[in-house]
Amino acid sequence: MAKKVFTKPKYLKDAVFHYCPGCGHSIIHRLLAEIFEELDIRDRVICVPPAGCAVLAYNYLDVDMGEAPHGRGPALATGIKRVLPDRIVFSYQGDGDIAAIGTAETIHAANRGENITVIFVNNGVYGMTGGQMAPTTITGQSSTTTPGGRNVQRDGSPLDLSQMLAITNGTKYIERTAVNSPKRIKDTKKAITKAFRVQMEGLGFSLIEILSPCPTNWKMTPVEALKWVENDMTKFFPIKVIKDEVGKI
Repeated sequence: MAKKVFTKPKYLKDAVFHYCPGCGHSIIHRLLAEIFEELDIRDRVICVPPAGCAVLAYNYLDVDMGEAPHGRGPALATGIKRVLPDRIVFSYQGDGDIAAIGTAETIHAANRGENITVIFVNNGVYGMTGGQMAPTTITGQSSTTTPGGRNVQRDGSPLDLSQMLAITNGTKYIERTAVNSPKRIKDTKKAITKAFRVQMEGLGFSLIEILSPCPTNWKMTPVEALKWVENDMTKFFPIKVIKDEVGKI
């Protein structure tokens, strides 16, 4: 039986990722590049990268990009989509970017039912700036600003942004996935593909939350971080379809 040869996706540039070993961003970038090719949408795609670890996404994904200030991805994506409604516009954001600094833009874009897609990468900390507590840092989790662990009485509970957005009328499809195992990665690709199809059909706002390991800031090995996603993060952020008003498309 011939060995399967894995090649670089057509729309992933010839650039070495700057991400830390074990980071999930590189996996998600590859999935996006594969989806652009499989759906034959590369010439229609416009990505809005974040201010965060993935700020250099334009070095890796061979599609048009429009950089946004920190947290303002959905606002910029809204403007692009309204001016160019035939394009497939998505923001790519971390948890500090989307669930703290960009909460207002995110909630109102979802509530209006803007026909955009959001890729929400949740690693539970502010990754680029040193691992501070984020809204999604889980209870008891250590960070540079919560060295003894997140305390609910002092810091509040972890914010489930996807569940919050699901109650708005404008959201049509929200799913939480992960990239810590081959099965999870396959499921993530399927979810992102569906989210783009929701937009292509003009149905409204779609969001895919992806639980992603951050070994450097979690002070773990890459293998330990993969296990921690499965055994600890999912207790607070269960892997599931959170809202689906479109069915099979």
